[in-house]
Amino acid sequence: MTALVPRRARRLASLAEALLTPHGMDRYLELVDPMLVRREVRGLVTGVRRQTPDTVTLTIRPSRAWRGHVAGQYVRVTVEIDGVRRTRCYSPAGSEHDGTLELTIKADPRGLVSRHLNRTVTIGSVLGLSTPDGEFTLPSPRPRRILLLSGGSGITPVLSMLRTLADEKHEGDLAFLHYSNGAEDALYRTELADLARRLPGLRVVHAFTHAKTGGDLHGFFSKEHLAEAVPWYRDAETFLCGPKPLMDSVRETFEADGIGAHLHTEEFTPPALTFDTENAEGQVRFARSGREFANSGKPLLEQAEEAGLSPEHGCRMGICFSCTQIKTSGCVRNAKTGETSSEENEEIQLCISVPVGDVEINA
Repeated sequence: MTALVPRRARRLASLAEALLTPHGMDRYLELVDPMLVRREVRGLVTGVRRQTPDTVTLTIRPSRAWRGHVAGQYVRVTVEIDGVRRTRCYSPAGSEHDGTLELTIKADPRGLVSRHLNRTVTIGSVLGLSTPDGEFTLPSPRPRRILLLSGGSGITPVLSMLRTLADEKHEGDLAFLHYSNGAEDALYRTELADLARRLPGLRVVHAFTHAKTGGDLHGFFSKEHLAEAVPWYRDAETFLCGPKPLMDSVRETFEADGIGAHLHTEEFTPPALTFDTENAEGQVRFARSGREFANSGKPLLEQAEEAGLSPEHGCRMGICFSCTQIKTSGCVRNAKTGETSSEENEEIQLCISVPVGDVEINA
């Protein structure tokens, strides 16, 4: 008899959903409490702390639709700023075996969403979340030797890997090499020291790029740093996340050593896109800046930059959502899918949106 109750409840919920079409039950539940929604993922901020002057660490309790993440993946976070929904990607820093969600976000001086999250979000705020995505994950079974290498706020996905390995009581060799400007910018120092005490096979190494004291290593990444910090790095699987100069330098070193196959990164490979610049028509207008120019047939981000504008952007390939803006009118073609859209007041990604005729952007 008791088994019938959940089934009956599900049937009633489905009936209610049908009766509430076209808006669906979630549109009404969120008026009562945004965390009650059943199909969308939301997150309630339960903790806010500041490890460094330009970062914020948010502890988040996800709603019932959250199914957890795999260490190294990223999640899309959506907030509303001045009545407009904005989405950006961030990597959880917690273990995949922990039910909570932790994000550490560095405020980019030009970053609309990162500045909002740093300055505005408080305990009790509700964020929109996506299901996790990304292939930058640990293999199973786990390698015997693992090097985790990061720089700045790129620490989060590899820290998630380390915390996951700690929860699994990993018995192999582990090294965590992290680059920051100096002690005041070094994220998670307390947590890393605690993990080093818990895991006998773990060595944590802090490299300070601008400070000459206080760290284990000083200066920018080099092969000498690797040899000193992780003598066995050639026999390890290495997982890397950080700013582009660090990632380029590490790749060059590993390729020169003939061990590039053992280096793992979040590979954002640009899609092969083609643009019809000869038959482009119409005008492109960026309303708030007052700039207007002839459509060249290239993606809107490139056209804006060629016109002297500097829109916020990140990956330039339609993944990170940093360049999202509101198209108030006109038609655009998604350069990745070929689909066109003429909807007014819709969010588009400038880096992969090509104007089809006249287009106006609220930027």
